[in-house]
Amino acid sequence: MNYLLRCASYRTVLLLSGLLFLCSGLTRAQVTTVTGIIIDGATNQPLSFANIVFVGTTIGTTSNERGAYTLTATGNFTKVAVSFIGYKSVTKAITPGTSQQVIMRLEPDSQLLNEVVIRSGKRERYRNKNNPAVELIRNVISHREQNQIGHYDFASYEEYDKLQFSLSSLSTKVSERKIFQKYKFLLDNRDTLTLPGKSLLPVYLEEKVSDTYYRKSPQKEKVIVKGKKRVDFGQYFDNNGLSLYLNRMYSKVDIYSNSIFLMTNQFLSPIASSAPTFYQFYLADTLTVGKAKLIGLNFVPRNATDMLFEGKMYVTMDSNYAVQRINLSINPKINLNWVRDLQIHQQFEQNTDGRYYLSKSDLLADFGISKGKGGGIFGQRTLSYRNYKTNEAHSDEFYDGQQQVVAADADAKPDQFWRESRHDTLSAAESKVYANIDSLKRMPSFRRTMSTLTFLLAGYKSFGAFEVGPANTFYSFNPVEGFRLRLGGRTTPELSKRYYAETYAAYGFKDERWKYFLSGTYSINNKSIYQFPQNYVRASFQRDTKIPGQELQFVQEDNFLLSFKRGVNDKWLYNDTWRIDYVHEFENHFSYSFGFKNWQQAPAGALQFKRATDDENTPSPTVITSEFSVETRWAPNEQFYQGKIYRVPIVGKYPVYTLRFAAGVKGLLNSSYNYQNLTGSISKRFFLSQLGYSNVTLQGGYIFGQVPFPLLTIHRANQTYAYQLNSYNLMNFLEFVSDHYASVDIDHSFNGFFFNKIPLFKKLKWREAVSIKALYGGLRSQNDPQQNPSLYQFPTDAQGVPSTYTLTRTPYIEASAGVANVLKFFRIDLVKRLNYLDHPNVSQWGIRARATFDF
Repeated sequence: MNYLLRCASYRTVLLLSGLLFLCSGLTRAQVTTVTGIIIDGATNQPLSFANIVFVGTTIGTTSNERGAYTLTATGNFTKVAVSFIGYKSVTKAITPGTSQQVIMRLEPDSQLLNEVVIRSGKRERYRNKNNPAVELIRNVISHREQNQIGHYDFASYEEYDKLQFSLSSLSTKVSERKIFQKYKFLLDNRDTLTLPGKSLLPVYLEEKVSDTYYRKSPQKEKVIVKGKKRVDFGQYFDNNGLSLYLNRMYSKVDIYSNSIFLMTNQFLSPIASSAPTFYQFYLADTLTVGKAKLIGLNFVPRNATDMLFEGKMYVTMDSNYAVQRINLSINPKINLNWVRDLQIHQQFEQNTDGRYYLSKSDLLADFGISKGKGGGIFGQRTLSYRNYKTNEAHSDEFYDGQQQVVAADADAKPDQFWRESRHDTLSAAESKVYANIDSLKRMPSFRRTMSTLTFLLAGYKSFGAFEVGPANTFYSFNPVEGFRLRLGGRTTPELSKRYYAETYAAYGFKDERWKYFLSGTYSINNKSIYQFPQNYVRASFQRDTKIPGQELQFVQEDNFLLSFKRGVNDKWLYNDTWRIDYVHEFENHFSYSFGFKNWQQAPAGALQFKRATDDENTPSPTVITSEFSVETRWAPNEQFYQGKIYRVPIVGKYPVYTLRFAAGVKGLLNSSYNYQNLTGSISKRFFLSQLGYSNVTLQGGYIFGQVPFPLLTIHRANQTYAYQLNSYNLMNFLEFVSDHYASVDIDHSFNGFFFNKIPLFKKLKWREAVSIKALYGGLRSQNDPQQNPSLYQFPTDAQGVPSTYTLTRTPYIEASAGVANVLKFFRIDLVKRLNYLDHPNVSQWGIRARATFDF
C-alpha cells in the first residue's frame, strides 16, 4: 500500500509501467494460505500432529491439539496433502494465491487382503544399536540443558494459566426434566467445539497471569502474580485446597525433565536420560515450518502397560536438537484409574537468540467410571508464555523474600484487565462459568443439597455460624466405656474469623462417666485457623479416655470403625488435660509452636499404677505432670488439601523436618516429675521413575530424667484391622516402652511395575507394595522398674504375665507385602512380625486393609 501511494505522484506512463511490473511479480509469487481442521473420519475426533504439505514441496506444517492448522507460503501451489500414521493420505485441490479453508477427514487405513502370502524369515528385531532414531533422541537428550531456561544466567517471561473442568457427555435431555428446570441456565451452557463429538458443561474455571524471573546462581525463582480469578463455590468447598489439588493433578509438564508428575503418578519423559531403555523410537518424516527444518520422531513404550507416553515430536535439524512440537498421549492399557484419555500438546517458538522456548502447553484429560462413552469429567489446563527475555539481570534484593508474591489487587482485577491479559480469549461457554456458579450457589435448593452432601461425606451438618459433627463419632464402643454416645460441634468463620470454639460431650454406659472437651481459639492473623498459614492461640480442656500408644493421624480416636479391634484391649487411661498452645506458620512453610500442658493420667480397665512394694489393696494413684514444649517444623514447598475435619498434607518430593523438645517441671500445679524429652523426625518421598516411589521416615527420641512408664515413649501400636502407615500393625497396645529409640520406616509402591506384566493382574490393574519397619530402643536402669522398685511396675495380664516390655539389643521388625488398587479404592497387606514372638497374645501374621484414592 505504501508503495502504491508513493507511485501516485509519478507520471502516468511510469505509474502504468510500475503497476504492470507489480502485477506480473504477484503472478509469479503469489501468497497462498490454507486453514482448516483435520478430523478422524471414524470417530469425528480432531487429529493432532497430522502432516499438511503443499504437494511437490517440503513446505508444510502440523495440526495443533484441536486438529487445526494454518499453512501459508509464497508460490503457485495447486494441491495440499495430508498424511497421518495409520490413516489414508488425502490430497485436495486448492486455488493458488488465495486464503481458503479446507477441512479434511482421514479414514483409517485398514486394508482387506484378498490373499495371504507366507514368506520365510523373521521380522527384524528392534534394536537401539545403529538405529538413527535412537541416535537422534540421544542428541536431543544430550542438548537438554542448553534448551532450557536454566541455561541462562537470567531469564523472565509472562505466563497465562487457565484450568477448567466440565461435565462431559451429559445428556441434553437433563435440562428438559421438570426437576432441573430451575437449573436450565447452567445446563444449557454447553461447549461442543473443544472436543468434537462431545458435549461439555463447564463447572469450574480459574485463571492466573504472572511474571516469572529466574536467576541461575545462586538459583532462585521469583513469581509475581498480577491477577488471579476462579470460581467460588462458597462454604461447601475449601477453594484454596481445591485449587491446589487440581493444579497438582494437572501439574506443569516439563518434557526436558526425567520424570513428569501427573495424576499422582510419575511418567518417564521420552527425553529422559534413560528413555532409550524404555521407549522405542522411529523416524517418521521431515517438514519445513517457516525457515526451520524438522525431523518427525514417533515413540511408543516397549511395554504398553508401563507409566510411559506414546506420541510424536518434531526436532530441529540444527545444532540445537530442540523440540519444536510434541504430542503425548497414553495407552488405554496403562495402569491408571478413572482416566479414559489423556493428551498433552506443547509448542515451542524460536526466540531472537535462536533457542526454542515453550510457547504453549495444553493438558487434556477425560475422566470416567467406565472406559466407555458415558458421562464423566473433562479437565483442561492451558499454559501459554510470551515476552521471553534473557540475561537481563535484577538485583539480589529483588529475589529476596517469598518465592511467590501476589499483588494486593490480584483478586480484584477488572474485566478490562482480563481482556487485555489473556493470551487467548475464553470460549462462549467458559465466559459464562463465573456468573453461572455465582447464581447457582445463591439458590436455596442448591444450598440444601450441598449441606446434605457435606454431612454425608465430611460428617458435619452446618447451621451457619455453628456446625455439628463429626458424624462418625456419634456412636462407638470399647471395653472400658461399653456403648458410647457423643455429640459435638464447632463454630465456623461465618460467626467470626478471629474467634473459634469447639466442644463435645460423650457418655459411656458401662463406666457411667461423662467425658467432654472445650476449646477456644483466637486467630492472630484474622484468617481461618484451618487454612495455611496458621497463626493462633488456643486454650482447651479435655476429659476423656485414651489407649496408651495409640496415635492416629487425620482420624478421631472414637471413630466407629476403629471400635473393632483384635486381641486383648483392656488397658486404658482416663485423662484430664489442660492445654494452651501457640502456633505460627510462615509462608516459607517453616513453623514453630509453644505449649503448656497439665496432664493427669488415671488407669482404666485392667491397667494399674502399682509399685513393687504396694499390696493388692493399694489404690492406683494419678500421674500428674506439668510440661512446657517447643516444636519446629520445616516442610519446603508443602501443599495441603483442606477438609472439614483436618488439613491433609499433599506428599511431594521435598523432605519434612520436625524437632520437638518438652520439659516436665516438678512441683508446678502438683506435677511430680522433672524430665526432658527430645524427639526428631525426617520424612521424604523418593520417586524412582518406573519403579514407583518410596516413603521413608527416620525418627528418634531421648528422655532425660527418671519417669514412670506412663511418661516413657509408648511406641505406636495398632490393634485395629486397618493398615496404619505410621504405626506398628502387629504390635499390641502398650507392648513396648523406651526412654531412647531410633526407627526407620520404608513403604514402597511399585505402581504396578511387575503386575502390569502378568495377564490377570494387568487386567485387574492391581499394584504391588512392600514395607519394612524397624524400631531400636532401650531403657536405662534408672527407668527400669525391675532395677528401681520406686517406679510403677510394667502392666501384666490377669495371670500376672508381663504384657509390657522394653526392647533389647534386637530391634523390633515387621514387614508387609500388599496389593494396592483393589477395586480402585483399597490396599490389602499381608503383614509379618519377624521377632519378639514369645510375648503373650501376639500375632505373627495379619491381614490389614486401608482405603486409598489414587489415579
